[in-house]
Amino acid sequence: MGNIIKPIVYTAALDMKQTEHGIKQIKEFFQQNLSTELRLRRVTAPLFVLQGLGINDDLNGVERAVTFPIKDLGDAKAEVVHSLAKWKRMSLAEYKIEPGYGIYTDMNAIRADEELDNLHSLYVDQWDWEAVITREQRTLSFLKNVVGKNLCCHTAHRISHLRDLSATEAFPSKQNHIHTQRRTAENVS
Repeated sequence: MGNIIKPIVYTAALDMKQTEHGIKQIKEFFQQNLSTELRLRRVTAPLFVLQGLGINDDLNGVERAVTFPIKDLGDAKAEVVHSLAKWKRMSLAEYKIEPGYGIYTDMNAIRADEELDNLHSLYVDQWDWEAVITREQRTLSFLKNVVGKNLCCHTAHRISHLRDLSATEAFPSKQNHIHTQRRTAENVS
């Protein structure tokens, strides 16, 4: 069972209207700035896919997808997407995206087996992106540079927009890189 903490005394920093305005600002900011910085084009992600096609990622290997029958397809089972990892790679190929460019999407999903807490919910609304890189670009220094561009967009957004919304949460100004590479060489496979 999840561990959701509900403070006894809680006052929201923003009212509902301000919250929705803030969400809109964040989405618009990232759509414009992250896509420009990382050379990404927007694509629409599927909300569901047909079961058995291998498109929906298992994430941890045991998550159950939310499924439902589609009447006009002879009750073929569809499942709500809970990860776009495989779909993004397929889309890069289908759109014939060249190295140095990529795609992004605003993914909505339901994760029925999520362990609920103050950071995790059944409903997922997240940005997701993927870029094509060459074999020569598969280095830690290149990937750190990409993370730096991403952090730069986050920081710029926090400074330019969230101050207007009275947000006080701190955002890291320094990046730490953790990877699972065992080899001593800098190349990442």
